[in-house]
Amino acid sequence: MTIKLYNTKTRKKEVFEPIKPGHASMYVCGPTVYERAHLGNARPVLVFDILYRLLRHEYGAENVKYVRNFTDVDDKINARAAQTGRPISDITDETIGWFLDDMGALGALEPTDAPRATAYIGQMIAMIEDLIAKGHAYAAEGHVLFKVRSYTDYGALSGRSVDDMIAGARVEVAPYKEDPMDFVLWKPSSDDLPGWDSPWGKGRPGWHIECSAMAYELLGSAFDIHGGGNDLTFPHHENEIAQSKCAGHDFANVWMHNEMLQVEGKKMSKSLGNFFTVRDLLDQGVPGEVIRFVMLSTHYRKPMDWTEKKREEAKRTLGKWWERTAQLPSEGEISVPSDFIAALANDLNTPGALAVMHDLYREGRLQELESCMVFLGIDEKADFGGMATFGFSASAEELLLSNELGRRWMDLRDRKQFGDADRLKSSAAEIGVELTVTRDNGTQTASAILSGAVDIEKLKALIR
Repeated sequence: MTIKLYNTKTRKKEVFEPIKPGHASMYVCGPTVYERAHLGNARPVLVFDILYRLLRHEYGAENVKYVRNFTDVDDKINARAAQTGRPISDITDETIGWFLDDMGALGALEPTDAPRATAYIGQMIAMIEDLIAKGHAYAAEGHVLFKVRSYTDYGALSGRSVDDMIAGARVEVAPYKEDPMDFVLWKPSSDDLPGWDSPWGKGRPGWHIECSAMAYELLGSAFDIHGGGNDLTFPHHENEIAQSKCAGHDFANVWMHNEMLQVEGKKMSKSLGNFFTVRDLLDQGVPGEVIRFVMLSTHYRKPMDWTEKKREEAKRTLGKWWERTAQLPSEGEISVPSDFIAALANDLNTPGALAVMHDLYREGRLQELESCMVFLGIDEKADFGGMATFGFSASAEELLLSNELGRRWMDLRDRKQFGDADRLKSSAAEIGVELTVTRDNGTQTASAILSGAVDIEKLKALIR
C-alpha cells in the first residue's frame, strides 16, 4: 500500500517513505495541562489517532512509535496554582488524568510514549548548553535566548521572512534580547515558581525547547512525522526546527497540521457562549463515538464546523450501523475493504472512508462495515436510549433485499420519476419498510428502515 501525506514543509502531497524501512515514528504536540480539554483540543488527537491506526495497519503495531507529550511546566499552570492555592503537581496530575479519560472516551488509542516535560529538564539543559557552545544561543540576565538569525532557513515552514515578522510585530522587545525575534530557551524562576538548577541560575525551560528535547530523547536525531494543529506552525514548530537543526539533529521529515474547529460557523469562544469541553458533551449524554464520527466527517486540512445538525446526523447513522451489526455472527477477523484503506492512505481522507462505509451499509456488506467501524474506533455500540432504527434482529436476506429496494427508490428519484418513486415508497411502507433519505456532508443516500419482520416474497415482488 502507498500512503500519501500532505507535507506542510514542502506544501504538497508526498509518498510516505519511512526513514527506517518497515518502521514509522511520529511526534505530536500534546496539551498544556491546567484545565479540561475543549472540543478543539480533541481534533489533533483524533486526526493523529487515525494516522497511528493506519501506520499500525501498514507496518504492524510493534513497528510504530508514537510520542505525544504533556507540557506540565508553563506560566498558565503557575497562574492556575496561584489562583486556586493548589500545588502545581496536583493540578497537572489531575488534568492529565482528565485528558486521558476524555480522549479514551472518544476512542483514541494511547500513544507509545506520553512524556511529561518536567521529566526531561536535564535533556533540555544539555541541548541549551550545546546551542550556546555552537553560537546559536546566548545567556542574558538569567535568560537564555536562541539567535534566530543564526538559522538561515528560519520561517521556511510557515512561509514567513524574519524581516516581515519583525515589521508586523506589536510586542515590546525585552532589553536583554540581541534581536527582537530571538526567543526564550530558559528563563529565571522566583522562589514562588517551579525552578531547576542550571548554569544560568534557578529557572525553567521555555515552551519550544521541551518538544525538541523530548523528541530527540525518544525518537532520535531524525524521525518520520511531526504533527499538531496549524496554530502551532508559527512560532512553536518554526522554533522547534530552528533549535533542533542548529543542535545538529535532522528532526522531522514530514510536517502535518490539522485545521481549526468552529461551532455553528463561529470560532469557539467563551464570550460567544459556544465554548464547551469534551467532558461537557459526554456528560450531556453525547456518546464519544458520535463526537468522533462528526470529527472524522471533515478532512483534517479543512476547518471543522461542529453543529447540532451534524451531531444528530451522526447519531442516526451510527444508530443504524450499530443496530444492523449488533447481531452479526462471529466469523473471525474480517479484512477491511481495500477502497476503505485506500481512502485513508490518501492523506487521511476520512470523509472518503466514511463514504465507503455508507456503500457497505446500503449493499448489506455488514461484516465489512463492522471491520471498518472497528478500524475507525466507532464500534462500541453505545446505548442511545431508544434511538435504534428497529428493535429486532433482521435476517441477512431481509437486509439485502431492503437495501436493494432503497437503491431502486433512490434511482427513480435521481431520474426524476417521482410518481413511480412515491408509489414504491407507499408499497414498501405497507409491508413494514420505511424508505428515507439521509444526508451526510451534502451527499444524499437512501435508507431502508425495517419496523419488524417482513414478508420476503412481497419484498422480492417490489424489487422485480
